Amino acid sequence: MDLSFGLAYLWDRLGKLLFSWDSVFSLSSLLCALSVSFLFLVWRRYRRGRRIRLRTILRALFPRHVVRSQSNVADIGYMLFYAFVFALVLGWAVLSYQFLTNAIIDALVVLFGQPAGSELPEWLSRSAVTLVLFLAYEFGYWINHYLSHRIPFLWEFHKVHHAATVLTPITVFRVHPVYMAIFLNILAIAAAVATGVANYMFGNTAYQYAVSETNIILVIFIHAWGHLQHSQVWISFTGVVGRILLSPAHHQVHHSANPVHFNKNLGSVLAVWDWMFGTLHVPKKEGEGVSFGVEPDRPYAHTIRGELLAPFSLAFRPAFARLKKLARTAGGLLARRKNYAGMQAQRDEELVLPRS
Repeated sequence: MDLSFGLAYLWDRLGKLLFSWDSVFSLSSLLCALSVSFLFLVWRRYRRGRRIRLRTILRALFPRHVVRSQSNVADIGYMLFYAFVFALVLGWAVLSYQFLTNAIIDALVVLFGQPAGSELPEWLSRSAVTLVLFLAYEFGYWINHYLSHRIPFLWEFHKVHHAATVLTPITVFRVHPVYMAIFLNILAIAAAVATGVANYMFGNTAYQYAVSETNIILVIFIHAWGHLQHSQVWISFTGVVGRILLSPAHHQVHHSANPVHFNKNLGSVLAVWDWMFGTLHVPKKEGEGVSFGVEPDRPYAHTIRGELLAPFSLAFRPAFARLKKLARTAGGLLARRKNYAGMQAQRDEELVLPRS
């Protein structure tokens, strides 16, 4: 049996996951997150006048109850699934970004005529395109997240992510395939609209600044504090900054089991959409004692049955209940109609007079 193809595929997926600069789980970004959190914990202990011991810092970075938790083990399974399996079937489920972009450009040409082109310097055009695409990604992310929290059908699939009782960088992979397909399609639409408008305004030669086709602003975010949003380290942006950027603590509040925090901080990098639409909760500087998880003690928590299969029945249950109610109502109306027809026939028979 020739296993070379399978091994080559696994190595390719592993390489893209760990060694690509634009990966959400690259070794470079993980090392940056580890360095930032290490320095933050050292600074916090120094500010409080406590002794700085390497063993103490490492215990804070890798708590045993987090590393050994069933939730963390499940997250590792999600990571392996998305790294090596889901990529094989994802393509058919996502709208064609290039097709949508071309459609947007064609529509703009029909409405406003051929573009005149831009006389701006290339660096300025590319910077503008980079910012526009970043804002489009952020808005698409917020829209998808808002709908996932507000629409019960979508929430049953998104709830899988919130079922994590501990947060680690691996938790980013803890998402249901249905949620991921919807998320990627919304992002494709947002990016296509932004790219089409940008290309019409600045010309087809205007490209964003990117690292391996990923917006450079997003790459910087991932390396700066992106991984710390799913962590136990409380790093909070407050004041004006906390209304512009989402800190790790912002997202930890988003995962909080406290009802006060429900449906808050729905953005990815920027807090401005949450601020604008009233879903922002600026976290306190010293922590709010949050705990994580949605129904952590429910049956089959952190299992394939509970996290991948159960959402289908839970999502469609209201629809089935409504159909059942409609069927029961229709059956009742039909029975009443038959009963009425029988009574009417009996009344007609009683009115028939015998012949003389």
